[in-house]
Amino acid sequence: MKENNYQGALQQPIGSGFNAQSTATDVIKDIDLKGKNAIVTGGYAGIGLETVKAFVSAGASVIVPARDVVKAKENLAGLANVQIEPMDLMDPASISAFAGKFLEEDKPLHLLINNAGIMWVPLQRDSRGYESQLSTNHLGHFQLTALLWPSLLRAKGARVVNVSSWGHHYSRFNFDDPNFQNRKFETLLGYGQSKTANILFTVELDKRGQGFGVRSYSLHPGAIADTDLKRHLSNQELQKLGVYDADNKVIHDASKGLKTLAQGASTTVWCATSPQLADLGGVYCENSEIALKDPADDENHDSFGKRMNDAVHLSGVTSYALDQGEAENLWRLTEELTGTPFKI
Repeated sequence: MKENNYQGALQQPIGSGFNAQSTATDVIKDIDLKGKNAIVTGGYAGIGLETVKAFVSAGASVIVPARDVVKAKENLAGLANVQIEPMDLMDPASISAFAGKFLEEDKPLHLLINNAGIMWVPLQRDSRGYESQLSTNHLGHFQLTALLWPSLLRAKGARVVNVSSWGHHYSRFNFDDPNFQNRKFETLLGYGQSKTANILFTVELDKRGQGFGVRSYSLHPGAIADTDLKRHLSNQELQKLGVYDADNKVIHDASKGLKTLAQGASTTVWCATSPQLADLGGVYCENSEIALKDPADDENHDSFGKRMNDAVHLSGVTSYALDQGEAENLWRLTEELTGTPFKI
């Protein structure tokens, strides 16, 4: 019987040799991706862009689906072997169109990096009435992965990496009201459940896919203030969170989880390429290593700002994000919400 990470059975560090200071360049060293095809959602900004740069440096061909094609062309200018295609994770039709075009090319997909995400947004809904963070961070990526499944199989050894966050501690997945139709909207609860969904999806996808040569990983990249996630916050709020100093400059201190873009992308790249993970999957990672389960496993943690300045408390994965029953239930619910059967 194949191993799986239900209940965190595999959540133990393996001695990767990397740490919080490691960069994407460090972990991609000596990795050869020539002849490999990768898709990186949100690969034109922040840690997604750093991930694309790392893959290209190792010889991969990368496709970047982009909601803002103009911005993508500007940010990716000069990078070889990068193709930009339009796609909006909140628009199911655009996801289907993107996937359909890729499938028509009959190419294997070796690396699918579900990286794009939004945070700290006011209540917004997609055309189906689904809350925007859930729609973007989880539902869109589930649909994309399901539609690209034939190409993942064709790779005969593919990896799906779902960029989650320590922010999953904010909320377990709310099966009773995932779209805030009958409860008060709080943006961090919406974000938290979407990031929990990323982890549950990873656990279940790896369990179902490993027999077909498809492994899956989730991760916390670190607290990275150089990304667009902060666009809804004021300088004062960013200071309170501990990511800006008194002069409104970004604080970089990897020992406290406050990482540069290159450091933030390292765990994504490690999950996608490390030979150390060849026989492991379904795990949640941080600092280019498999994370431990969080001993302070509850939903009544201190404020995000306080915990960001305590590296011990800005780590680990909750038990509810690794729960077998919740992973299986989320898979079924997501098929219903997206109208996308994902039969493996």
